[in-house]
This record gives sequence, structure tokens and C-alpha cells, in this order.
Amino acid sequence: MRIFAIATLCVFAATPLLAADGPKPTGQSIVPAGAKLELLFTRTADFEWGLTEGPAVAPDGIIYFSDIALGTDKGMILRFDPKTNKTTVFSFASGKTNGLIFDSAGNLLACEGSDYGGRRVSRWNIKSGESTTAADRYQGKRFNAPNDLCLDRKGRIYFTDPRYLGEEPRELKHRAVYRIDKDGTVIEITHDVAKPNGIAISPDGGTLYVADHDNGTDNILNPGPKPVKKGPMKIYAFPLGLDGKIAGKRKTLVDFGDEDGCDGMTVDEQGNVYLTVRSARRPGVKVIDPEGKEVAFIPTGPPNQAGAESPAGLPSNVEFGIGEEAQVLYVTVDKSLYRIPLKVKGYHVQYAK
Repeated sequence: MRIFAIATLCVFAATPLLAADGPKPTGQSIVPAGAKLELLFTRTADFEWGLTEGPAVAPDGIIYFSDIALGTDKGMILRFDPKTNKTTVFSFASGKTNGLIFDSAGNLLACEGSDYGGRRVSRWNIKSGESTTAADRYQGKRFNAPNDLCLDRKGRIYFTDPRYLGEEPRELKHRAVYRIDKDGTVIEITHDVAKPNGIAISPDGGTLYVADHDNGTDNILNPGPKPVKKGPMKIYAFPLGLDGKIAGKRKTLVDFGDEDGCDGMTVDEQGNVYLTVRSARRPGVKVIDPEGKEVAFIPTGPPNQAGAESPAGLPSNVEFGIGEEAQVLYVTVDKSLYRIPLKVKGYHVQYAK
């Protein structure tokens, strides 16, 4: 059982992230004129490191999100209520949850990472606050550090398993994408990705999008004596067959080159993909069409911070609301939560009729 509590943390007024002379969003088909990011919450808990992550919309429209800490602190799961504009604590011991998503039954599914985290995909009962293990092993070996997840039309859980920090020994050879079937069976979908991070499935169920975010080390706090050499920073599209498995060669939609690439992602009902780009040169939410063409960009921090010791405004993940907020995009940035109204509705397979 996990600790379950409701405690009001902090409420912020509607404040834009960027200064008036800062970069403006682009893409008039996606972003309304004058739309700005609105600050909803900033961490007040007594731990310094880490970031907010994994926003997920519940059936009642409440946004749950992770607040990841360093070391033995287990991190928290928070929830923001759009009706009251208040953020409360759902769990004070999340097991280092990162990506979150709700299933069609109203359970909260979570990727728990490494560095004293659960290293599992867990299933949380929202009413009781209890969690159970959906999966923590593949072929008897512990996962590296489950990071992000999505669902398909059959309710199967696709998730990524990279490793970015922690001293726990790795048991699996690959950093891969896995699927948990309804009976609990875990299958490997692909390891044709150096370090898989964000993940999403197109509304028609035919394409699996995966962010390759290879920072060159399994432990950012203790990378070892050799200089860290980054690997691929790309967005891949994999065709999916009727069985939900890879059915062809991957296609590279975006290549970020020597910049830091995408973390989390989501899709809208038109099939556009929303990428959280952690580039110090151009931090923000990059919106691409299914062919990889940029159709909008929402800056989340100042541009041209390359070389800065602590770049600000780096986004980690995104999620659309539902109901009256179906056209509202929530974004976790640094240690905060923001939102912005858009012209398009998000797509949630678990709520689709």
C-alpha cells in the first residue's frame, strides 16, 4: 500500500510563463491568437532536485501529475482540479512515478523509475490510494526504469524502459518498448531505439510514435570517467499491424541533431503529435503532423540558452483535458504545471466512443 493523503499545496493566479516580449506561439491552425501559457502550480515540497512530469486526465477532468525527487525520497503524485484551481497531494510516496495515464476503468497507470523507485508499471486505485503491480519484469528480469506509457484500443499498455539515473544494476540487455496485455503477459514491441522515452499511438491505431532520447549515460549523476557522448535524438514512427505489433520499418519524423530532443508526447484528434522539446536552444512544445512537418510551436522558455548552467523552461510532458477542457493542453515544465487553450481537441483512446 502507498501513502494516500489530500493536502493543499499551493494555488497560483493565472500568470503567463513568458515575459510580454518573449517568444510567441506559432501555428494559427492550432494556437488561438493571443493564447499564452498559464502557470497553475510550482513545487513547494522540501526537495530541490527533479522535475514535474506525466500529466494525465482522470475521468472527472482532474489532472494528475508526478513530482520526481532525487535519491531516497520517493516522489509524489499531485492532482490539479480545474474547477477549484487547487493542487493537492494524492500520494507522498509514488515510487518515483514518471509517466501517468488513466485506463477506461478509471485506474491510474504509472511508470515507476529507478534511483530507489519501484522500477515497475503500477495500477493505482484512486479511491483507496492503493497500488498494485501491473508488471515489473520481462522474462524474469527487472525493468531498467519504466518511463512513459500509452494505451491502444484494446486497453493494452505500451511503455518505454530506458535508464537515466540510479545505481541499481541493469538486468536487461536492451532499453526497449514493451506491451502489457490484458492477461498481464509482457512482450517486447521493439528495441530498435537507443533510449526510448515518450510514446504515443495515433488515433487510428496504425502508428506507434517513440521518442529516442539518448543522453549517453545510464546515470546522469555519476556518468563515469569517460566523456558523455549523446546518441540519437529523434522521433520515430513505427507501423502497427492489427495485432498491435510492429509491422514494418520505422520512419524518422524528426531529427534534433546535436540538440536535446523530445521527452513526453501526446496526440490530438486530427492526428498531430505534440512533442516536449528539452532543447536549451528552443525549449517548447513542437506540434508535428503525421509526416513530421511542424505545424505549431509553443515556447516554454527563453530561446538560445545553449551553454547555460541551468536552462529554464524545459518541458517534460503534455496532456489534453476532457469535457469543457478538451481543447486545453496541460504542460509540465521544470517544477511547474501550465496550461494553454488551443483550437483542437485532444485524443484519449480510453475515453473515445
